Amino acid sequence: MAKGVLGFTMRKRGKKFSESAKRIDRNRTYDFAEALKFAVDMSYARFDEGIDVAVRLGVDPRHADQMVRGSVMLPNGTGKEVKVLVFAKGEKETEAREAGADIVGNDDLLEKIKKGWLEFDKAVATPDMMGAVGRIGKILGPRGLMPNAKTGTVTFEVARAVKDLKAGKIDFKVERAGIVHTSVGKVSFGVEKLLENLTSFLDTIIRLKPASSKGTYLKGISVSSTMGPGIKIDPAHVKTILK
Repeated sequence: MAKGVLGFTMRKRGKKFSESAKRIDRNRTYDFAEALKFAVDMSYARFDEGIDVAVRLGVDPRHADQMVRGSVMLPNGTGKEVKVLVFAKGEKETEAREAGADIVGNDDLLEKIKKGWLEFDKAVATPDMMGAVGRIGKILGPRGLMPNAKTGTVTFEVARAVKDLKAGKIDFKVERAGIVHTSVGKVSFGVEKLLENLTSFLDTIIRLKPASSKGTYLKGISVSSTMGPGIKIDPAHVKTILK
């Protein structure tokens, strides 16, 4: 297996991937607009590919005080239809349904999930439900589906949480290797809207810099389409898009 532009392992790709990769100068970094244009222009799949970003941070996630985790509202949404599940009771169930939640319930949903059902993309829970939801944490946690107060998905304000998720709110968390991955939209968005989304994401990442993180914080940035090669961006260019 080959190494990706930020140092993590990549699987071998096909002929179209190789042809796209030849267009990229591996000995240089690009600015944000250039990199996004390359990613859009080199998409070759028959579907509307996502545009993904990987950011390598100068943190050690093994230490709790260097964990980078949060959420951000992308101004142009994600381009994906998000199926939202809400764990709630009583009037909060009604509130969730009226806000557009796709699945709403409590004990019935817990039992369903225990049996292997996971047909949803995001989960929200009211605080009074977390004792019960916590018992299926081993199922939801590894799949990134566990509600969390830090990302606003454990709340009594279920209507707002549902609407935010539907409108393009994304959650992110640094991985063991110190890399944060997320999608900032679709190829069809075009460079301008993708740049707006990417700027919002990076602004949030910077604001979440742990006080205990020393030295260089943004060590590497790469963008790519779902099927395309990674394109390196000079982290120094972040200042120009955050002005």
